[in-house]
Amino acid sequence: MLAAPAVAQQADAWRLPIETRTLDNGLTVVVSEDRSSPTVGVSVVYHVGMRLEPENRTGFAHLFEHLMFQGTPTAPKGTFDRVIQGGGGQLNGSTRPDYTNYIETAPVSALKPILWLEADRMKTLDFSPENLKNQQDVVKEEIRVNVQNQPYGLFFVFDMSRLAFQKWANAHDGYGSFKDLEGATLEDVEAFHRDYYGPNNAVIGIAGDISAAEAFALVEEYFGDIPARPTPPRPDVSEPLNTEPRREAQDDALAQVPALAVGWKMPERGSADHAPMAVLSQLLAGGDASRLYQGLVKGREQLLNLDGGMGWPLGHAWDYDGPTLMTLFALYKPNVAPDAVLAAIDEEIARIVAEGVPAETLAAAKTKLLADYVNALEPFISRADELAKAQLLWRDADTLNRVPGWVQAVTVADVQRVARTYLTAGNRTVIDRVPAAMAQARGIAPPAAAAPAAPTQD
Repeated sequence: MLAAPAVAQQADAWRLPIETRTLDNGLTVVVSEDRSSPTVGVSVVYHVGMRLEPENRTGFAHLFEHLMFQGTPTAPKGTFDRVIQGGGGQLNGSTRPDYTNYIETAPVSALKPILWLEADRMKTLDFSPENLKNQQDVVKEEIRVNVQNQPYGLFFVFDMSRLAFQKWANAHDGYGSFKDLEGATLEDVEAFHRDYYGPNNAVIGIAGDISAAEAFALVEEYFGDIPARPTPPRPDVSEPLNTEPRREAQDDALAQVPALAVGWKMPERGSADHAPMAVLSQLLAGGDASRLYQGLVKGREQLLNLDGGMGWPLGHAWDYDGPTLMTLFALYKPNVAPDAVLAAIDEEIARIVAEGVPAETLAAAKTKLLADYVNALEPFISRADELAKAQLLWRDADTLNRVPGWVQAVTVADVQRVARTYLTAGNRTVIDRVPAAMAQARGIAPPAAAAPAAPTQD
C-alpha cells in the first residue's frame, strides 16, 4: 500500500490527496502532496499520440517525442539531462495512442529547474535540420533493433491493430515506416509543436514533498505567460465491435517456436462495462493464477507462456481515450495446432459465461488487480504521471480514487455479461506467426512483412 502520509487509509479504503487548478492559458495542474520523502515526481502529458499523428507520417508522434529532448534556443541539447540527472534525478518520455508524456523525479530542490525546462520546451524547440536528421536515424535504428532483428518483432501490437481496427487513426503503424519517417520535414515538426504542444493541450502532474499552493504558484510562474494555441479538432475515432472474425498467418525467419496473438475490441472508456472487463481480464490473463495460464500453460500444456491483458502492452486498463483491445500473446508448442489453442481459450470463456466464477475467485482477482493498481502509484514519478493522465483522458484526476470502488462493485453477473458481449468469435482477431520452416510446411506465403514494434520509453 501507499505510505500512510500519502493516502488516508481506513479498513479497506484509501484516497490520494488531489488538488487541481487550471491556469488562464488552459494548462491544468494536478498536485498530490506527500511528505514521506524529500523528493518530487513531475509529469507533463500532452493530448496527442499515435492516434492523432498526420496521415502519411506514421511514427511522427514518436519521432517528435525524441525531438523534444534535442534542446531549445535557450537550453541547448544535453541541458535537460545534465540538470536533472546531474542532481540525482531521472527522466523519461513515451508515446502512446492517446498521449505523449514526459516524466521526471528528483529531490524537491530541483523542482524549479525541472519546471523551467519543461516550460522552455513547451514554448519552442531547436528546429534544425541536424536535429531532425539525427532523430530520424535514431528512430529507424530502433525499428531495426526492436523489429527487424528480433524474433516475433512485437507483431502483437501494430499488426494486431491493423487487422482489428477499421479507421486509419486506430489501425496504422505507430512506430512508422522508413519512408514516412524520412519524409518528415521541419515544417511538419514546427506545425506539430504549434498545434499540439500548447499549454491548453497539456496537463502537469506533481506528486511529492510540496503543497498544492506552492506547486500552483511555481507552475504559474514558469508557464503562466505561455499563450494558448488553437488545437485541431479531435477526429471521431470510435468504432463498433467487430462482427466477423479476423485472422492472418505470418512467417518469421528469426522465430524458433510458433506464436499466437489474440485480441478483442473492448468497452468504451468509462462505460458500465469498463470495470467488469478489467476484472475479467485479470481473471483470464492476470498472471500465473489466471484461468488461461492455469488452463493452457499448466493444465493442457499447449502454451509455453502467456502475456496480455486489457490495453496491453501500450498501456493499462484505465488509460485509453479511444478504441482499445484486450490482447493475448503466447508461444505455443510446435506439435499443437493453433485452432486447438483457440478452442481452449473459447472453452475457458464459455465456462465463465455459463457458470460464472466462485465468489472467492472473484474476490482474489479483485484483490490482485487493486494491489497492482495501488502499488503502481507508489513511486512519485508514476503517481504524478497517472494523475496527469487521468485528468487529461478522464477530465478528472480524482478518477484514480474512484477506480477501486468501481472494481469492488463488479459482480459475477457483470463478469458473465462482458464475457458474453466482448469475448466472442465475431469480435476476435487472431494472428498466427510461425517459424519459416513451419510456414513453408503450412503453405504460408508470401512471407509476412515485419510488424512494427511498440514504442518503448526511451
